[in-house]
Amino acid sequence: MFKIVKATLKDAQILSVIGKTAFLTAHGHSAPQTDIDNYVDNNLTENNFLKELEDTNNIYYLIFSDDTIAGYSKIVLNTENENIDAKNITLLSRIYLLKEFYGLNLGKELFNFNVKVSKENNQKGIWLAVWVENKRAIKFYEKAGFVKVGKFDFKISETHYNPNHIMYLDF
Repeated sequence: MFKIVKATLKDAQILSVIGKTAFLTAHGHSAPQTDIDNYVDNNLTENNFLKELEDTNNIYYLIFSDDTIAGYSKIVLNTENENIDAKNITLLSRIYLLKEFYGLNLGKELFNFNVKVSKENNQKGIWLAVWVENKRAIKFYEKAGFVKVGKFDFKISETHYNPNHIMYLDF
């Protein structure tokens, strides 16, 4: 049994914990350790999540397995991308799931929920950036109907960028 709820300011700490854990699982080996540590320490903090949650453009959802938090997502409606001609499209900024919840279809449920929210808000599609080495995620998105439409360099540090695919799903 799962449930999805909208995150509020009171969830900033748990978003930080999940964000750090899930980021390290997926990307912890993608750059020198000092760069990864600095990225996590500077970007996935409770204070940063508080700021993001205060911005009404950022929409966070928590997913629970039974009564245990398993992960979260972040979407931003009406976020254009230079690789996509469509307007009124959603950025799927993050879907983070803790490793112990892999294989339970929670990521798929959270993804489908975000697509539903996007459609309810008259969005024409949804796009994301995914690290080229994250084969598990790329396979998931391709199976969902996404196509690669561009490239993006994700900044880990001043000296390290991870190459990403920009992927798009047209509704």
